[in-house]
Amino acid sequence: MDTLVFFIGVIGNVISVLMFLSPGKTFVRIVTKKSTEEFECFPYICTLLNSSLWTYYGIIKPESYLVATVNGFGVVVEIVYVALFLIFAPPNKRVRTAVVVGILNVGFLAATLLATYFLLEIELRIDAIGLISSGLNILMYASPLSAMKTVVTTKSVEYMPFLLSFFFFLNGGVWTFYAILVDDWFLGVPNSIGFALGALQLLLYAIYRNTKKSDKSSPEFDTNQISHTQPLLPNC
Repeated sequence: MDTLVFFIGVIGNVISVLMFLSPGKTFVRIVTKKSTEEFECFPYICTLLNSSLWTYYGIIKPESYLVATVNGFGVVVEIVYVALFLIFAPPNKRVRTAVVVGILNVGFLAATLLATYFLLEIELRIDAIGLISSGLNILMYASPLSAMKTVVTTKSVEYMPFLLSFFFFLNGGVWTFYAILVDDWFLGVPNSIGFALGALQLLLYAIYRNTKKSDKSSPEFDTNQISHTQPLLPNC
């Protein structure tokens, strides 16, 4: 059983790394055009927060180093994505995005780590971090719903990259299986939801992949619809 758990965990790590890197084409486009267009940074900001919490969870929970390693890698990648977004976003969007980064990735993260470290014993600390991370993951996995609605409305998948959707699907499935093997429902519940939503995104791709691309210009940052084509959620 231990060998199987390790094997599935390694596969999950590989898929998660590929999923972290899959938006690379999007950021090459942003750098080339020197514009963030209709892409939004909020899911990357939240993924950075999520990856940070899961890294801590993997560190403090015994035998969860596979969770810590891939999310530690994710933290580095997401920092790069957020930095590029801040560089090439319009001034208005840049300021508002920076505020969100400060609130979530600095303020909320620091408060959570300090509170759980000083106020809770190790077992309760693990459960608290796992519960918070799992809740954030569920919200993250739900974040493509806005983009999926846009796909149906515009009949275009231009702003929902296929690779991200594909790895979203694989990632949810592999980590759900891993969570069952190690009996970790903090990992299992959100990833099973991600697996189902990933399957739905691939279905939308099959339906709308041949339709004409959207030619909309890049809108201003809308705090009521802070979404992107897709979130990046590895094993969290």
